[in-house]
Amino acid sequence: MQAQPVADPDDRYGVRDERLLTGATVITGVRTIASVALAAAAAYEQSLTLLVVALVVYWVGDMLDGFYARVRDCETRIGAVLDIMCDRFNAAAFYIGLAWLQPDLSPAIFVYLAEFMVVDFFLSIAFLAWPVRSPNYFFVVDRPTWVWNWSKPAKAVNSALFAVLLLVTGWMWVGLAIATALLVLKCVSLHRLLRIGLPVPGGRG
Repeated sequence: MQAQPVADPDDRYGVRDERLLTGATVITGVRTIASVALAAAAAYEQSLTLLVVALVVYWVGDMLDGFYARVRDCETRIGAVLDIMCDRFNAAAFYIGLAWLQPDLSPAIFVYLAEFMVVDFFLSIAFLAWPVRSPNYFFVVDRPTWVWNWSKPAKAVNSALFAVLLLVTGWMWVGLAIATALLVLKCVSLHRLLRIGLPVPGGRG
């Protein structure tokens, strides 16, 4: 399988000067600490309300750091990886807290965590094998993989639909079906990615 041509590293999708400290990474750090602290407090207080606040802080902060990076033109690969890692930390804090407060939802929650924290994590950092700035620009490598995983609808389904459904309905079996479907989609995406082949920088003579 041939991937679509990769954009030139000097264009608006490609690699630029890397640095850890930017306004966007500061927002990422603040929202991560705040959301995890709220999730820990929610578990200690046995408060579903606090846990929902932790989730909202995570989501709002995640949108804000990306928006800031684009508007202020400070997107970096370091920032993208930090964001991906912090997303997993925030998600784990929320979902483990939810499983603690509502253990009947645990089967659906742990299938989702396997999908999001393992398979989706690998997919999300795979962009590092190409000269693009983040998974948001993976369409220049392979558009179907991007549509399934990092387009706005895909992000909404992967991060929001599952949590909202569990919180609003409490339907474990429906949640389990959604989590399983997401896991299958991510595995299909991973299979496609492996067929494309992960390039190894400097590995070609």
